[in-house]
Amino acid sequence: MKQSPTADSRDLVLNELLLMIEDDPLAVELAKEALADLPVRVVTAANAARGLEAFSQLKPHLVLLDLHLPDQYGLDTLARILEIDPGANVILVTAEYSTEAAVEAIRRGAIDYITKPFPIEQFQKRISRWLSAPDRHGRNASPLSPFRWHGMIGRAPGMRELFSRIERVAPHYRTALVTGETGTGKELAARAVHDNSPVAHGPYITCNCASFADSLFESEVFGYVKGAFTGAMQDRPGLIAAAHGGTIFLDEVGELPLGAQAKLLRVLQSREVRPVGSTKSQPVDIRVIAATNRNLREMVAAKTFREDLYYRLAMLELPVPALRGRSEDIPLLARHFIRSCAEQYRKPHLQLELRALMALTRYPWPGNVRELENVLGAAALMADSDTIDLRHLPLDLGTGARATAGNALPTMAELNQQHVRFVLRELRGNRRQAALVLGISRATLYRLLREMGEPINGDPSSADSRWSLTSVSATE
Repeated sequence: MKQSPTADSRDLVLNELLLMIEDDPLAVELAKEALADLPVRVVTAANAARGLEAFSQLKPHLVLLDLHLPDQYGLDTLARILEIDPGANVILVTAEYSTEAAVEAIRRGAIDYITKPFPIEQFQKRISRWLSAPDRHGRNASPLSPFRWHGMIGRAPGMRELFSRIERVAPHYRTALVTGETGTGKELAARAVHDNSPVAHGPYITCNCASFADSLFESEVFGYVKGAFTGAMQDRPGLIAAAHGGTIFLDEVGELPLGAQAKLLRVLQSREVRPVGSTKSQPVDIRVIAATNRNLREMVAAKTFREDLYYRLAMLELPVPALRGRSEDIPLLARHFIRSCAEQYRKPHLQLELRALMALTRYPWPGNVRELENVLGAAALMADSDTIDLRHLPLDLGTGARATAGNALPTMAELNQQHVRFVLRELRGNRRQAALVLGISRATLYRLLREMGEPINGDPSSADSRWSLTSVSATE
């Protein structure tokens, strides 16, 4: 068996370093055996104090942290680690699995939650995955990495955090609450949770809570038996029973009347459902994802939403950011919708003129992504050529009537500078990668930086380099 160094080692390659804070010698040996064939060096510490000291000194790429240490509770140690480095990758380890504990650990900043004893093959796969993943600062991430994940599009920090959070909690959750304004993509987020969960191959049942009259909700969702009411000619399972072995998605859960909320709470607490007219309950193995565009905290205060149901659903809350807070995603979304429109309307060369794109980026989008999709769909349909121009947009967008602070649309030079600054900011000042992403030479990038008044070091020269930002095209 390969020997692993102790926490006193000083000759380690930091980007291949795993710190294991664990007081159980058997668990340590099993982990070492499982990790023996991976390109990683393991440092061990038998208690929280030594583990925190090792973490501060060595800055490992990954930490395996036991939940029950002799000198400190694991979640408290997790908090101390994240105080030292908020971008730390910490996996909680415990001998007793609990969904609530797993979700709580991830809510507090852990990236995963593993149960002992370690199933060797599964343990290797999960550790390999996290060792190859970038940390939360984005180190080791490719600047050309895709920005589409399970149907959602975005590279803004809020969206990347949403993607990461879903990926981390999906294996453990039992109930989740997706929040966000109308049109932000809550349904896509809910589906991503299901698709990354252990029941991804099970049924996924959608229930729009606002679509049922109060008198029909119970029979449709909980089902009924023959003779339960006039017209009940046979037994009929409800949506909850149909979701057995999978997920039920409760859209617009804030619209539920109080009576229905009480019945739903009983299902979540007992994991049993009683059809209307029946005297027997039947067990159901379901995961529940609810979504709302309403402020449930305010509804709880106003006593229009049950406090106990809110806390049951909000054990895991996933906020989807509004589009106005992630304007850098608008070109990505516009390109996606243009490609869709190009196929739908048989305009393969459809593109968006640059000033039209800038009008889109400066609009506040109260209807969020759904409004952007509708605007581009209507513009693509009305365009009499392969180019969507300002005149094809609604009047308030095309004229900039609702542009921020009433400013005029920028010039091409101003737009070029804004885009260069944005790319450099995303790549943390890496000019070589910025030139690659922008599709220009480094000499051209340095020329643009000089024109922008930015400090230049190691400026290469090139007399013939030229560059400009072109339109967003369906064929790019």
